[in-house]
Amino acid sequence: MKPMNANELLAGLALARPVPITAVVTDSRKVQPGCIFVCFPGERVDGHDYAAKAYQAGAEYVIANHPVEGVPEDHLVICESSYLAMIRMASNYRTLFSPLMIGVTGSVGKTTTKEFCYAVLSAFGNTLKTEGNQNNEIGLPNTLFRLEDTTQYAVVEMGMSHLGEIARLVRAARPSAGIITMIGVSHLENLGTRENILKAKMEICQGLPDGAPLVLNADDDLLPTAQIPGRLRPVWFGIRSSSADVRAINIHTVGEGTGFTLVDNVDGETYEFSVTIPTAGVHTVYDALAAYTAATRLGLERARAARALASYQTTGMRQNIVQHGGVTFIEDCYNASPDSMKAALSVLKALPNARKIALLGDMLELGDASESGHRATGEWAADAGVSLLIAYGPNSAAMAEAAKNRGIATVHCQTAAEVLQYLQQSVRPGDAVLVKASHAMKLDPGGLLRCFAAGVTHSPVQPRLRFT
Repeated sequence: MKPMNANELLAGLALARPVPITAVVTDSRKVQPGCIFVCFPGERVDGHDYAAKAYQAGAEYVIANHPVEGVPEDHLVICESSYLAMIRMASNYRTLFSPLMIGVTGSVGKTTTKEFCYAVLSAFGNTLKTEGNQNNEIGLPNTLFRLEDTTQYAVVEMGMSHLGEIARLVRAARPSAGIITMIGVSHLENLGTRENILKAKMEICQGLPDGAPLVLNADDDLLPTAQIPGRLRPVWFGIRSSSADVRAINIHTVGEGTGFTLVDNVDGETYEFSVTIPTAGVHTVYDALAAYTAATRLGLERARAARALASYQTTGMRQNIVQHGGVTFIEDCYNASPDSMKAALSVLKALPNARKIALLGDMLELGDASESGHRATGEWAADAGVSLLIAYGPNSAAMAEAAKNRGIATVHCQTAAEVLQYLQQSVRPGDAVLVKASHAMKLDPGGLLRCFAAGVTHSPVQPRLRFT
């Protein structure tokens, strides 16, 4: 973080002394002299319990929701919401810099699109990106606090679970261009309808400057119905839509990646580029198109942007294709929704392996759409030609039933030990296995899959299982 005087960083929150602040931290273990420590109340840990310790360690100011013992009043900033305090400070800090910035939101594909944006922007200069999934009211401010004078470009991811959240994030970030990947069914539990999800995602418009490109998926059924402010410049990408400004045609598999021809129509001129991306599945083609479209509409050179898509790198637990003991695993364990399940199953279907196994766990936060979403996923698994579906979790009972009704061999597991047991009994070299569920189901590479690869599990239900 570039040093910023406290009276400027805390503007709108409190009157403060013009002393330099060198960091904003939420973890008392990271407190350093000259920082601001922000207290967040939590279910298990309350940051207010560490406020006095943070002050003693050199925190210049402590932001809290109520008075705390051990912090003098002239070093204490009381705010109703620590989240809003983080956003306000990040917004103030953002004014020090002027990078070209892309803001990314959408129900599915945010992180992959963000990484494609990073690949493209990095080809032109020093680029900052959201790390991991730090896309909320703590993560986005932490990203903005990493801006430096040398930052030429940036891409920030914005997530939400309620109306109003993206509006707050985008007004702090103030990106130069916005991307909405698609409107799915994630967060129906909180928002009720896809139309409300569309409304929430369209809040990205509130932080875009006049004339900014708003990059939208032309193949999405709801986005073309959106009311786009006349001060913005909508640009459409797609595959099926013949009217899209940027399209992908001639899509084909190239090893474990995907090749296609990118067609860009600009002011009556048509440009075509041969593109190969190191990701599988048509859904990742959409993400690549979105990144290219945003970058080029900000004025970056088209051919270089198209070439840069090839430098994309998979991060975290998202659709990472790896080999364990002759078995091809598609590790896609960060999160799950019906839309992302369908996309992942399309990747499994496209693999050349003769036998395909899908290990699919519960999808959360679907509200009233949970049963229909799980049932549809079971039908898609059948359409993908899986040899065996291992459904995991209570909500996945509907998924298992739907797949079984389609004639697919199916098992329904309630514990990780059962899942592991079926994996070790069923999987053999040469198979392809898709592993996907909401993150809370813990089907991550560092857990169950590693146990499978090592031949052991430490499950309390079945302490030690070996496979042959």
